[in-house]
Amino acid sequence: MEIHFTKHADEKFVVLTRHGVKISRKKVITTLQDPDLIDHNRVPLFIAQSTLDKAHVLRVIYKKEQKFIKIITFYPGRKSQYEKK
Repeated sequence: MEIHFTKHADEKFVVLTRHGVKISRKKVITTLQDPDLIDHNRVPLFIAQSTLDKAHVLRVIYKKEQKFIKIITFYPGRKSQYEKK
């Protein structure tokens, strides 16, 4: 499946870099293709999650469309906030 980034998702790279957080397109795509977990609680949106470092995860919000996946946004978060207990 093809992967498309929304304008918002593309702009997110710049915003995060401005705040000292560097996340590559490759990391976002890898998270989407090989996540540690996928949250299905917000269908039709899905949230793929993978580890960034010891204390943080990357969360990628996306939607499956007919022949492609649309990345809506992504953001880093604290593992403690998103860990399953």
